[in-house]
Amino acid sequence: MKYLSEFRDEALAARLFDEIAAITTRPWAIMEVCGGQTHSIIRNGVDQLLPPEIELIHGPGCPVCVTPLETIDRALAIAARPDVIFCSFGDMLRVPGSGQDLFGVRSAGGDVRIVYSPLDAVKLARENPASEVVFFAIGFETTAPANAMAVLQAGREGLANFSILASHVLVPPAMEAILQAPGNRVQAFLAAGHVCSVMGTWQYGPLAGRYHTPVVVTGFEPLDVLEGIRMAVAQLETGRAEVENAYARAVSFEGNRSAQAVLDQVFEVCDRKWRGIGEIPSSGWRLRERYRAFDAAERFDVAGIVTTESALCRSGDVLRGHLKPNQCPAFGKECTPRRPLGATMVSSEGACAAYFQYRRVESQEAIYRRDAESDERT
Repeated sequence: MKYLSEFRDEALAARLFDEIAAITTRPWAIMEVCGGQTHSIIRNGVDQLLPPEIELIHGPGCPVCVTPLETIDRALAIAARPDVIFCSFGDMLRVPGSGQDLFGVRSAGGDVRIVYSPLDAVKLARENPASEVVFFAIGFETTAPANAMAVLQAGREGLANFSILASHVLVPPAMEAILQAPGNRVQAFLAAGHVCSVMGTWQYGPLAGRYHTPVVVTGFEPLDVLEGIRMAVAQLETGRAEVENAYARAVSFEGNRSAQAVLDQVFEVCDRKWRGIGEIPSSGWRLRERYRAFDAAERFDVAGIVTTESALCRSGDVLRGHLKPNQCPAFGKECTPRRPLGATMVSSEGACAAYFQYRRVESQEAIYRRDAESDERT
């Protein structure tokens, strides 16, 4: 626990809270991009201990949450085929499609398996030559290199029965889309440290300069997040808009060049639809033409599946930072982890799941209103 506890030191946290309070002179809205950061913030009550002028806005940094509904439905259609072994990380099995989830397909007889690496799926393809083995390749820049390596390995071994259903999304275009959106309130970003460990920090400079918006790369422990907030507030208070790295133990300016080379070899940038948000230009990866034989969407002819989001689910507003999870009318009522309307309620990085798990049932506005009414009575 040594290397974990040192980033949860109570005295250091108190000092950082004091420093943030000391430099804060006006309201600021800061978006943490990553769902892992959101869970750390809610679990540790960071947002509740900050000065009231500082608002943390939860961003779309949950790859499970932003996987389009139609991609889930395509996965369900493929997984239901009798000749397919469908492989996925466990966090995708509870994500609802239009009518069911992957657990439902498995209970109906589909061969749906949880794996811990895309190379596990490659191994299954090698061991089951009579079956089609499909890996559900979702995620940000963090998981994409391993998926690219799985494609390369399958190609080297000549595994014609292996393919991936890819839904990779890229963080910087999503951040730019947020800044361009009408009614945007984000004034600074806490960038996702694990994404930057792969891609580096170099791509955020133009974004910060073009929109005069500070970008601070942070990790996921309480002290990481607090240091990122302190650096972001310091920039905002002094009128600066730069890229700063508060996660230097894992992130460098150039990132992992070897991983980037593999990504460039296997994938090409494309427009990508985000669940609850819509299409964001140049925000995804798809297989390059020479690796298109490994594209499960084309192999099983499911690319034409298009579906409509639930009108009751407000996860899109949550992912854009327009709504806190407990401000959604369906939160904790029609939508729970056992009966989710959207992925934000079941993903391990989903904001709705964080609010439900850590009992943030009542919105801050309701708390203020209740306290004000109590003060009036007394």
